[in-house]
Amino acid sequence: MRKPHVKQTFRIDPRLSRLLEDHARARNVTRTDVVEAALASLLSPDHEERIEAILTRRLDRMSRQLDRLEWHVELTNETLALFIRFWLTNNPPLPDAALRAGQATGKKRWQAFVESLSRRMEAGPKLREELSRDMG
Repeated sequence: MRKPHVKQTFRIDPRLSRLLEDHARARNVTRTDVVEAALASLLSPDHEERIEAILTRRLDRMSRQLDRLEWHVELTNETLALFIRFWLTNNPPLPDAALRAGQATGKKRWQAFVESLSRRMEAGPKLREELSRDMG
């Protein structure tokens, strides 16, 4: 049996009213139950500590995500630098007579590369998957 309640009358924004109704309906509880739980949470003595704990967990997760992103960016930079150094070392400049043919071939190879990259980005496998298999 429920404790007696004190009737409260107040006005809220129509959007909040719809959200309250949808939330209550989705959980199969009354709007009063939702409002009581929200007020109890907001007005509880440890409300600030709970909010801080939630934010701390979220910031920790974001920090780990940034660390992974930093690793991937560093991997990409090193890969690109290694490739450029290798390419410049093993591919001397073309003589003027072969330059036009070389540019046409380069354009075709570039288009094939972009198409291949698009397919790989859509369907995989991704480099990180290959690296995790090789390193794991």
